[in-house]
Amino acid sequence: MLRRKKGFLSAIAVFIIVIMTLVGCGKQSAYQNENSGSENQSQSQNQNSSQSSSQSSEVSGSITAAGSSALLPLVEQAASQFMSKNPNAKINVQAGGSGTGLKLVSEGTVEIGNSDIFAEEKLDADKAKELVDHKVCVVGFATVVNPNIKVDNLTKQQLIDIFTGKITNWKQVGGDDQKIVILNRPTSSGTRATFKKYALDGQEEAQGIALTEESSGAIKKAIADTPGSISYLALSYVDSSVKALKLDGVEPTAENITSGKYPIWSYEHMYTKGEPTGLTKAFLDYMVSDEVKSLVAELGYIPISDMKVSR
Repeated sequence: MLRRKKGFLSAIAVFIIVIMTLVGCGKQSAYQNENSGSENQSQSQNQNSSQSSSQSSEVSGSITAAGSSALLPLVEQAASQFMSKNPNAKINVQAGGSGTGLKLVSEGTVEIGNSDIFAEEKLDADKAKELVDHKVCVVGFATVVNPNIKVDNLTKQQLIDIFTGKITNWKQVGGDDQKIVILNRPTSSGTRATFKKYALDGQEEAQGIALTEESSGAIKKAIADTPGSISYLALSYVDSSVKALKLDGVEPTAENITSGKYPIWSYEHMYTKGEPTGLTKAFLDYMVSDEVKSLVAELGYIPISDMKVSR
């Protein structure tokens, strides 16, 4: 009887030990699940934090690029594309002429100064040294006339004589008996400076014989509307509303410019005061990207990499 009782007690003890073991395992499993859930939550938080950090690194803010009207069509379209990709960024694009753009960026009024000419051609040497040059493309310039003018070609000397007032009638260069009407850009214009340097060999235009228009767009419209008129435009503006003339028998084409046969061209510069940062740097990087390179040719500009000559 006593042995049976001891056996019964032993069985109860074993049962209790088994129950306690099972309970302990259950708590450990629950603890592991809880820790696993915490780790998953932590990983999720880290991922969200990483995504937030990535979103906060997107470019944002507002900058202004002003100056060259010859470069205006390219910068406007590039800015539009850039802003569509970066909705928190605002690029304000203005004309005003290369001289104005260089002056404004030198003063710190704008972030980017667009120019057809090198800064040292318009600014004092000490101010020009403060600016950083970002060349984005090349642009050619053509002598343009009203579409009804029958002349197709001018020699460089004839061109000089027209703009210095020695030739005043189209019949003197093989055209009709019609007065020549000269349309100029203001002295702040990089287009005017480039034309004067490479088409007129630096000679000064005669004073008081020319009308002045503030922008390339205004010149194009005035040439189309004014009988007997002559002026000059960046190839990015030339279309069927005006007539582009050959110079010494050479057409103002991209092929002739890149080979060095046609002399009236310039680099298109986007100057900053010091090295660019933030949105300014992002936009300037975009201006020389493959995406904008397709726009360059489409709008009548020339990639710098295509040039076989340099200045």
